[in-house]
Amino acid sequence: MRRSSVETRAHVLEVAHELFYWQGIRGVGVDKIAATAGVASTTLYRLFASKDDLVAAYVQRANGLYKNWFDNVTADDGRSPQERILALFDAQTEQIQPENCRGCPFLMALAELPDPDHPAHQHAVETKAWVRTRIGQLIKEAGATKPDVLADQLVLVFEGAYASVQALGAEGPASRARRLAELLLAAAR
Repeated sequence: MRRSSVETRAHVLEVAHELFYWQGIRGVGVDKIAATAGVASTTLYRLFASKDDLVAAYVQRANGLYKNWFDNVTADDGRSPQERILALFDAQTEQIQPENCRGCPFLMALAELPDPDHPAHQHAVETKAWVRTRIGQLIKEAGATKPDVLADQLVLVFEGAYASVQALGAEGPASRARRLAELLLAAAR
């Protein structure tokens, strides 16, 4: 099957996403991605100048997918801001189940790529900042007193679920994230 360069790029990124996410950025070489994607290494290097470029594109792709997921879950569809925030925690609970989740791809990218000048690191930081901003917007819509404080508290709970799931599982502390969000929202009223 012949693909256009755009389709090939998308296919390679999908394969890279699976491999980088489940086996680690440092644990997967470009040759493995090319072989798994069924493309020649030269084709991969025509699409991405280096592994760093591929990794940056992977994190950027993950960023877009994550933002779409987040926006769909918290869409203004008649639910109150509080209901939309709690829906985010419900969706996260589904997302972090072992068959779906090894951990947060952005936290993993930050851990594997600590150089703040690396484009993938920057994309991961941007994603985390975006989440903080979006939760802050929902809190402001809810009319909470001290919205910045509550937003930061909810971000800590939300991010803490992602951070703990890899080592302690979905039934560990992450299973209590939604209840803690409920308590924080109730205390802010």
